[in-house]
Amino acid sequence: MIVRIMGEGQVRLDSSHLAELDKLDDELLVEVESGDESGFRRTLGALLEEVRWLGAPLPDDALEPSELILPSPDATLEEVREMLSDDGFFSPSGA
Repeated sequence: MIVRIMGEGQVRLDSSHLAELDKLDDELLVEVESGDESGFRRTLGALLEEVRWLGAPLPDDALEPSELILPSPDATLEEVREMLSDDGFFSPSGA
């Protein structure tokens, strides 16, 4: 699957990694819903770092359709709240 991190670019991510990413996604969802700013910041950073580490970056000039769009590392809690589905980014229906 192709994942875009806003402001950074795209990575190709093997679907075998979705289960482990879903754990961080679930944490992020709870933190966003509860308004836990410090937990949100920590988990968003960890989620993006994991996607970067597990994914293979696409060339800057590649324009593949993204199956999933993740917020930038400096996104606010409110911006992420607006982007999330009820099940998070890596929900079974969303990814």
